[in-house]
Amino acid sequence: MHLKIQTKDLALTTIFAALYAALVIIFLPTSFLPQQFRVAGMLRPGIAKKWILAFGYGIGVIVGNVFGQFVGPWDLIFMPVMSVVAGLVGYYVAKWFHNNYFVAGVVIATITSVSLSFMFSQFGTPMITSLPLLFIAEQIVNIIGAFIFRLIDTRFKWW
Repeated sequence: MHLKIQTKDLALTTIFAALYAALVIIFLPTSFLPQQFRVAGMLRPGIAKKWILAFGYGIGVIVGNVFGQFVGPWDLIFMPVMSVVAGLVGYYVAKWFHNNYFVAGVVIATITSVSLSFMFSQFGTPMITSLPLLFIAEQIVNIIGAFIFRLIDTRFKWW
């Protein structure tokens, strides 16, 4: 099978990655640590419309994480890989529901919060402690993002 990526999709993915990274950096104090509330996550539900945006999300995570407190393999390899996985799974599940932003957001937020909680557990924060807070924060951010994308869809075809 030959995979052809259109120039428009590549440009959109680049913009998605840059915007995600910029929002992580702008909201730096809330973007890291176990109690994180990553405003950039509002972009994630947009993956429901284009699978390739999952790779923009992963790239944005790498760039954004470079500005974090503890930069290492967990931030630059594990979380970007899990972000791409979360995005792709979110896209494919949302596809069953007519590319629904809310479905994509819930799936991506769930995988992301479990991944983050697992990562933090490697540094001494038990998953039982971090997962509930991360899960709630991730769901809130993604639901807000899904509403924003739905509003945008009423006026524009952005994808």
